[in-house]
Amino acid sequence: MTSHQNTQTMKPATAAKKLGVYLEATPAEFREGVVTRAELNALQTDPPAWLRDLRRDGPHPRPVVAAKLGVSIAGLHRGGVAEPLTTEQIEALKEERPEWLERERAVQADVRKEAARVKKLHAERAERAERD
Repeated sequence: MTSHQNTQTMKPATAAKKLGVYLEATPAEFREGVVTRAELNALQTDPPAWLRDLRRDGPHPRPVVAAKLGVSIAGLHRGGVAEPLTTEQIEALKEERPEWLERERAVQADVRKEAARVKKLHAERAERAERD
């Protein structure tokens, strides 16, 4: 009996998400085909110029924009940011420091503190359970 492995493929949208780039900004040949797991791995290990440029300059998808600004995706929405932003636009927002951005950064900081508190609490409970 021979084993043969099916080639895993994914839609361009899935591949773009895994690569952290905005699909609409990718080259047409990327958007119109399918991406194999091997091709995705090759793009991640040795990115072509278009991918390096997109990662550096954008436009960036919402998760990347949110991470670069230090807010949640919902925070971007509440701040009125619905479209992808370039690195230049993100840097301009950081310099302008609009009220919504400061507020959302504070919310995100509170969320991180609470997550750390809960993680510590769970660790302490697990430690106590091991001792008992």
